[in-house]
Amino acid sequence: MTRKIFVTGGCRSGKSAYAQRFAEAAGPRRAYLATSQALDDEMRERIRIHQDSRGEGWRTVEEPLAVAETLAAAATEADVVLLDCITLWITNCLMADMDDAKILARADELADAIAAAPCAVAVVSNEVGSGIVPDNALARRFRDLAGAVNQRMATQADTVILCVSGIPLAVKGSLPL
Repeated sequence: MTRKIFVTGGCRSGKSAYAQRFAEAAGPRRAYLATSQALDDEMRERIRIHQDSRGEGWRTVEEPLAVAETLAAAATEADVVLLDCITLWITNCLMADMDDAKILARADELADAIAAAPCAVAVVSNEVGSGIVPDNALARRFRDLAGAVNQRMATQADTVILCVSGIPLAVKGSLPL
């Protein structure tokens, strides 16, 4: 299975759970590429909950910035790679003082790595463009970057899934589960 899916939706929409089910159906050699960083107690707890939900049978790779390279390496030894999540990766890039052009160039490298992966890939991201226009420049910059990067990921995917209240909706292609 070399299917590439992009799963998006709002916070707590069920997107990570759907991507995990897809990955678990894709094969026994599963890699979880985590972009989050345990910088405070609340994030450590979120990470623990995600880890507990995966259980056995997963190899976890944590990488906050070099996601394209890490995905390419993980894909050589897996039936599926689950990348969770793009918006946290964008946050990490912003916190590393990357300019927009560099972030978008890295997003293009990630899209290429996904396309070249010899295994199935599931990419998770938050849909942030459906809300109000943020009241500050950094939040607007984040929203705009997330929209641009999400479009790159969706273009690369065979299937794009929007999760709403735990219900997956096929936006492009058909639901694999």
